[in-house]
Order: sequence, then C-alpha cells, then structure tokens
Amino acid sequence: MTTRKVPITIVTGFLGAGKTTLVRHTIENAEGRRLALIVNEFGDVGVDGTILRSCGIESCPEENIIELTNGCLCCTVAEDFVPTLEALLSLNPPPDHIIVETSGLALPKPLVKAFEWPDIRNRVTVDGVVTVVDGPAVKAGRFADDPAKIAAQRAADPSVDHENPLDEVYSDQLLCADLVVLNKTDLMTEEETALLSDEIRRRVPRTIKVVATREGQVPASVLLGLSAAAEDDLAARPSHHDNLTEHDHDDFETFIVDIPELASANDLASRAKDVASAHDVLRVKGFAAVDGKPMRLLLQGVGERVDTRYERAWKSGESRIGRLVVIGQKGLDRDAITRMLTGA
Repeated sequence: MTTRKVPITIVTGFLGAGKTTLVRHTIENAEGRRLALIVNEFGDVGVDGTILRSCGIESCPEENIIELTNGCLCCTVAEDFVPTLEALLSLNPPPDHIIVETSGLALPKPLVKAFEWPDIRNRVTVDGVVTVVDGPAVKAGRFADDPAKIAAQRAADPSVDHENPLDEVYSDQLLCADLVVLNKTDLMTEEETALLSDEIRRRVPRTIKVVATREGQVPASVLLGLSAAAEDDLAARPSHHDNLTEHDHDDFETFIVDIPELASANDLASRAKDVASAHDVLRVKGFAAVDGKPMRLLLQGVGERVDTRYERAWKSGESRIGRLVVIGQKGLDRDAITRMLTGA
C-alpha cells in the first residue's frame, strides 16, 4: 500500500508583499483541511508567527504553527527545516496540508531542492510554490529594475556591472513559482494590473498562473491542490544562483530597535515613513505600546507605505516595550535610524 504524501505549499514573496495576510486568509478559510504552518522570519523578532497564532482557528491550532527566526530558511535547511518538518509529520493526527511561509529575502529553489532528500522525499511533496507580489511596489520600480534596460546597458558596455540584489531576489521568486498572487490591486488601476500581470508572465520562461487580488484574499481551493510536484521539476525553475555552491544575504542587513511607550500610534507611523524616506529602508515591522491603550499596536511598513492596527491585548506582566525589525540593504545608518524611530 502506497503511503499518501503530505502536500506542502511554499509561500514566498518580497518583503511586505502580503504573505502573512494571504496565509491568515487561507487558514481562516481552510475548507475542512487540517493545516500546519512553518513561518520563517529574517530577523530575531517573530512578528508574522505571532499574528498567525492569534487567529485562534480550529483548522490550524497553535501547536501546528512553528516559527523559525534564526536566519533565512533557504540557508538553514538541514539545521532547522528538516527537523521542524519531521516534528509536524509526527503529529497525531498529521496535518492534511503544510504551508511554509518563507522570509521576504528567501530564495525558494534551495528550499524546494530539500525535498529531494531521501529522509523526506517519500513522505511529502511540494504541491506548489506561490509567489506573492506587491503590485504597487513593483509598478513603482522599488523591487525590480527594468530587465530590458539592464540588458541593453550590459550589451553596450559589458565591463559595467549592473547587478541588483533586489531584482535577483524578486526574479528568483518569480522563476520558481507555480502561481503568482499579484496583491494589493486595490491600489492600482485595472490597466496597471493587466500590464504588470503580462510583465510577470514574460519574465518566467514557462506557463504560470497569475491571480490578481487584494488583501491576500485567494480561496484555499486555488492555493492548495496545485499538484505541481515541484521537487521533480527543478530544471524548469532557473535561478540566478544555480551555479553557486551556496549563497548568502550579504547584500542585506537587519537589526532590532526597542521602542518606548508612545503618546500616539500616529507618532510611530510618521517616524517609520520618515526613516524609509531618509534611509531607503525596505521594511519596518513590529509591535509597540501606546499610552492608555490596553491593546498592542502592530506596525507594518513597506518603504514609505506604513499601516498600523491594534492586534491583541498586552498580557498580564508583559513588558510594554515595543520592538521593531528594520530591514534594508547593507550600509544602513543604524544609529540615525534608531534615533528617528525612538524619537530620541
């Protein structure tokens, strides 16, 4: 008798594209599936895992959510991912489907390659790779340069290096995808959405599906059940890093800023916008306390677009000190950014 392989969906996408919102919508609308999650963060403060645990959804109980915050998952497959996966598979009952949410800087292909390992190949299959794209950000050129323009520049002057680490990450995430979720289309026109969808399809040398959405609202029946068996299809998923024995994230850095209690939520949102503008910060996310408010403030910033909402009550005895994760390209002025975010 053949043992059923547990399907795994890898959700990838650039910083702030809306991966956690997409995953939360999926577990809230699981259509009868018992789900498990592995959430990976680039940085020491686990924001996304905390958001998902607060859902309280029966289809994905808290013990089925495992968070890894000690590095990019594509770099720590043997040390972190495989043992974590084995722990979920040993649950009784085991999950019907596992969702892996990568960090925004992860390359999905090394993770897919891990499913070739004999220890797990017979037990799981990569049902599909879902890449979430922040439509307005890409339209503005923040996370992707014009590939045709770069090619023309290289042809004109091959001695000039026009590599862009942001574009490479974005491109690798698209090239590995079975489904691209073009998110935040409520901030774009229909014409812009159509043009960007076509551009994405042109960048990928095989047929993929592109779904336009807002707030990550894609039915579980669309995300889960792609049956791609991506681990058997690696040759069709090219990567900028195929010829490298290993890769790192030396182009990026992240650090933590402790935030004292705030006078108002607007203060922190304004500071985060100013930081992104002055220091070209890619991502700011985390929690803070607001004077007189029993609820913890969640802040999510992508460039100069910053959103805040009250997420949960502060627990009894919990220190009301906020913490923000700051992510950007190498060379950030940490002292100046810290002063701006803390109002010092």
